[in-house]
Amino acid sequence: MSSGQVRPVRLGRRSIAALALVSGVGVVAFGWPLLAGPDSGLSAHAKDAPWLFAALLPLLLGVVVATIADVGLDAKAIAMLGVLAAAGAALRPLGAGTAGIEPMFFLMVLSGRVLGPGFGFVLGAVSMFASALLTGGVGPWMPFQMLAMGWVCMGAGLLPGPIRGRAELYMLGAYGAVSSILYGTVMNLQGWPYIGGLATGVSFVPGDPVGENLARFVAYCLATSLGWDLPRAVVTVVLSVTLGPAVLKALRRATRRAAFETPVTFEPSQR
Repeated sequence: MSSGQVRPVRLGRRSIAALALVSGVGVVAFGWPLLAGPDSGLSAHAKDAPWLFAALLPLLLGVVVATIADVGLDAKAIAMLGVLAAAGAALRPLGAGTAGIEPMFFLMVLSGRVLGPGFGFVLGAVSMFASALLTGGVGPWMPFQMLAMGWVCMGAGLLPGPIRGRAELYMLGAYGAVSSILYGTVMNLQGWPYIGGLATGVSFVPGDPVGENLARFVAYCLATSLGWDLPRAVVTVVLSVTLGPAVLKALRRATRRAAFETPVTFEPSQR
């Protein structure tokens, strides 16, 4: 079988339901402050991340179990998940977040492309968890990082399938650039409502119309994080285009040899 015949791990009904549930929890966790009233006590909820983390772990496990039930993933798939998560965790400290240089993004995008949205979502979340333990970056932001990176990998797995060659590399580079910026934007939303002492034009005002707060949020992103998000996007594009052929080939070869979706058959022994 050629590398072009390798297909991403498919999504079944249970996998889709589990991903929808996890993503729904994530959307609520990120966006609820925009709908909060002036007397909602936002500061009292600023440290609720441990509860989100406690809820996120069983939901992630549910995605894994649902994918296994739908497709029949075995120990080889779990081993690949562990290897790729370890590789992503090891890549992240190389840039140490300096000026947004985070080389792990290109590996997450390419892995999600080859292995599919369900497998990719779990990979992105587990990689962020492992990198947080490796770098000592455990904090209230960690469950949000896990969700956001899971979405990045899931989106890569949902890209059009038949494209190969240079066109695929350009598609992955473009997706990596957009997702790198969106990742930073979504992570800004996680902390922005709780930051005090900001200028009036970029600060969150509880109870104000959503449109007005979003306009302030855009101004906040432009003034603070764009200098990190753009370099992250550039690094992701460069690595995807230059290292993409070798990494995609290796991932597809490993997926083909693991034969995740090949049914097991037994033949009678001949004596």
